[in-house]
Amino acid sequence: MRGPAVTRSTLRQQIADALRDEVLAGRLTPGQEFTVKEIAEQYGVSATPVREALVDLSAQGLLDSVQHRGFRVHEYSLDDYRGMIEARNLVADGIFSDLAERVATCRPQELRHLAPRDEATLRGVRRRAEEARRAAVGGHLNVLIGYDLRFWRELNALFGNPYLADFLHRLRVQCWACAVPLLRSQADLRGRLWAGHTDLVDALMRRDPSAARAVISSCNAHWLALVERLSAE
Repeated sequence: MRGPAVTRSTLRQQIADALRDEVLAGRLTPGQEFTVKEIAEQYGVSATPVREALVDLSAQGLLDSVQHRGFRVHEYSLDDYRGMIEARNLVADGIFSDLAERVATCRPQELRHLAPRDEATLRGVRRRAEEARRAAVGGHLNVLIGYDLRFWRELNALFGNPYLADFLHRLRVQCWACAVPLLRSQADLRGRLWAGHTDLVDALMRRDPSAARAVISSCNAHWLALVERLSAE
């Protein structure tokens, strides 16, 4: 039985996802250059979907276009990372300040702004949080990145604004791309990675925006301090 045909758009996305994973895994390193032809030969596909995928990743800030030469993995600076964390804090402040104001003026039965009406959805996010926490505690960076990205994407989607969720997902991918080279220079990451994913979900399930905001603030502060320390080393 034949499966569904792979369209150019899905192939384009598959290649973009694969290359993004290569960057996050550290197999494509900052400053590394490559051509459309090299990637097309690597994946055994035509040049068109590869070029489209590389343009997409450039728009997301992971690659730079090099005139007449191809593409280069973007090299982030410490100031870039600080700017990303500042952006994450500003968005979180806006989201949870608004939610806190609503909670203060709503009756208990109306407190549905912090979580989906289907509690099963939030429980599913919590299972992702548990996996991310275990990976972080154990220092398993590859596993953590996968679960962390999925966790935050699903969590951000709960607030009902797909544009905001997409922006935050791209920002988090960029944060990982910036931090990964520093983190991979460490022999042992056990106990050094943020592991508060379940605390955040629990705060949301309690309809407590102040506690949720505090967890996110601690997350951002933890990652910024760690990246700054590793950069100094």
